[in-house]
Amino acid sequence: MTSILPKIQAIVGREHVTTAPEDLLCYAYDATNRHFRPDAVAFPANTQEVSDIMRLANEYRFFVVPRGAGTGMTGGALAVQGGLVLAMTRFSRILAIDTDNLVAEVEPGVLTGHFQEVVEGKGLFYPPDPSSAPYCTLGGNVAECAGGPRAVKYGVTRDYVLGLEAVLPTGEVIRTGVRTAKGVVGYDLTRLMVGSEGTLGVITKLVLRLLPLPEMVRTMSVVFNRIQDAARTVCEIIRSGIVPRTIEYMDHAAIRCVEDYLKIGLPPEAGAMLLIEVDGSRSAVDTAVLDLTEICKAFGARQIQAAGSAQEAKSLWRARQAISPALFRFGPDKINEDIVVPRSRIPDMVEWIDALRRRTGLTIVTFGHAGDGNIHFNIMLDRRDQEALEKAESAVEELFAQTIALGGTISGEHGVGITKAPYVGMEMGGAELALMKRIKTAFDPNGILNPGKIFYGSDADPIT
Repeated sequence: MTSILPKIQAIVGREHVTTAPEDLLCYAYDATNRHFRPDAVAFPANTQEVSDIMRLANEYRFFVVPRGAGTGMTGGALAVQGGLVLAMTRFSRILAIDTDNLVAEVEPGVLTGHFQEVVEGKGLFYPPDPSSAPYCTLGGNVAECAGGPRAVKYGVTRDYVLGLEAVLPTGEVIRTGVRTAKGVVGYDLTRLMVGSEGTLGVITKLVLRLLPLPEMVRTMSVVFNRIQDAARTVCEIIRSGIVPRTIEYMDHAAIRCVEDYLKIGLPPEAGAMLLIEVDGSRSAVDTAVLDLTEICKAFGARQIQAAGSAQEAKSLWRARQAISPALFRFGPDKINEDIVVPRSRIPDMVEWIDALRRRTGLTIVTFGHAGDGNIHFNIMLDRRDQEALEKAESAVEELFAQTIALGGTISGEHGVGITKAPYVGMEMGGAELALMKRIKTAFDPNGILNPGKIFYGSDADPIT
């Protein structure tokens, strides 16, 4: 890109382009811990600069990879074939919050947690809550269609994107969607862009739907001797008509690991723990807590604790939020998958995973969003152990096959990126994949935007 760099610098300014090796290394990885070094990184500040860069990329045929905060779990923001990383961190403004119509207009580089704090200060509520909310960006959430614990009641990111502005791979700027509760003019390009993992366009502005802030929130932790009882409790809660805003679960290995990490008094011998949260009016919340307590008791709960204050609730959430860092006590490397099954099949999946753990001898830890069937499946290992790595990769393929057999999907909120690309054909047929490729070609005829992602797979080797 030596000859192209002056042209990029002319667009964004010399100080907003870097090829320094130490900078490139910082943009070579994401939460997958795979590394692909880009040739350069640019930091555009407005839609016109993004458009000019995309037109330049089409003229000179270099790859462009949009990037938010780099918190993705499947490699969606990695420059697997080199090229230019387009870091969107300068797009960091909350442009407007309309309290009359419950709509916000924001730029994609706004941190999700910061946005939530700002709207809650106005008595409003933005429900999507990925675990990386304090440091992930709204644009990255939209690109991956992020979820989070509150999805069981409130849905995922796509349910809150009313419209957007994006730059197509060819440089044209499009504006999609509406600012109203209804709108059915033409194809739903907004929904098409949400979850497209930066392969169809570079998002430069978002119009987001907001809700009134719930009057009250109550948090409960429930401990079980057997994980099967916890799984059946989740099914009964949903069947009863109660809709908590979260139902998180941790298996025995997760509990033991977190307790060893935090020393907060979790029972290390327990089989599973549920973290349940309900919100709404005070009377509705009080009734829901009583009903949930009775259901949990009926299904064998050994310990039920309801937080009496916001600080107690925060303490209960510490265990759930500490799982990922605590897991590395089991091994230096992690294979992390997020599968989803119908909620009624959670007990079946839990029992199957338990059998897989015994049969393979692998260190398998599961936790996640039981309320919507989204299970985070983790294998802890040392990637230098080739035999263990091969066994783990085989286990992942078995996991995906079982997930699909139970009527589920191989990715609930992490996307496909490069890590799940080899398995997409297990879930989708040839006609569907061919249609997606035609859509990609229609948006990106020269194949310059975020190559090697989703259904293409990756033909690049990570740097060492």
